[in-house]
Amino acid sequence: MADRSVLTHPLFTGVSTAHLSSLVGELARPWVVGLEGRRFQARGGARKRAPGAGARHQLVFVDRLVATLIHLRHDLPHAVLGVLFGVDRSTVTRAVGEIRRLLAERGFAVPDRPGLRLRTLEDVFAYAQAEGVELRLDATEVQVRRPAAGRGGRRAFVSGKKKQNTMKATVIADHRGRTLWADGLRPGRMHDATAARTAGIGPCFDHFDRVQVLLDDGYLGLSRGHRGTALTPPRKLRPGAMAPFVELRERQRHDHSSRRITVEHALADHKRWKQLQRWTHRRDRLPDTYRAIATLVCDRIVAA
Repeated sequence: MADRSVLTHPLFTGVSTAHLSSLVGELARPWVVGLEGRRFQARGGARKRAPGAGARHQLVFVDRLVATLIHLRHDLPHAVLGVLFGVDRSTVTRAVGEIRRLLAERGFAVPDRPGLRLRTLEDVFAYAQAEGVELRLDATEVQVRRPAAGRGGRRAFVSGKKKQNTMKATVIADHRGRTLWADGLRPGRMHDATAARTAGIGPCFDHFDRVQVLLDDGYLGLSRGHRGTALTPPRKLRPGAMAPFVELRERQRHDHSSRRITVEHALADHKRWKQLQRWTHRRDRLPDTYRAIATLVCDRIVAA
């Protein structure tokens, strides 16, 4: 069995030692509460033995968190993690499922607001309007395994852009590339603008009319319905347009791209975690995995 203190190194976990300590302090209590809730439900009532009695965990909370971070960062199989931590594979599987859900539900940190977490799209727009933050929105796709033959909706995952089976995540970042929100993933065949509308962005534009969101050409439909707030690059000029207008359009597109590029940087930070480079597990676990990784990346950037 490997020295478990070595496994907490940032090269394994993808987070600094200080970040890991803060995660332990933040998530330990919710994990204990969830554990006792499941035990209460299984018993059908309050415990009859004294607190502390009974079998001890083979994998304590800190080790569960470290194992989950290693799994997210390097996509090591549960069986390999079981060998590293000296437990059975099934113990690691349960631990990863518990901690991944807690990480996904944390929400996204914002600078200079230690107790504030953004968990919904409405939270993001309310924060942006109150602080005068210009948002950037984009979508990214993660390759997934092809659904089994004969199942309904099999074609929904075939991306017209990637020509692969994918799932699509919609992400919002600020002007410094900090992730503020990530949507539950949609089948890859869904259009970017449709995915944003499905997530509920339309009512947010209506209720928070002072928030501007920079978008790329894939969201032209949103820009038509929400002029002045959903901002896309200038459209292509007609053939034969005069040189000054062509030069002006190129400058405007360049300026728009320069301001919007931070969301691309945020997406690139997410993809540095191996599990988001190609997802080989069950598709229903990918949304929690993406949000968990996005919150960890957001924490690191806010703390920098």
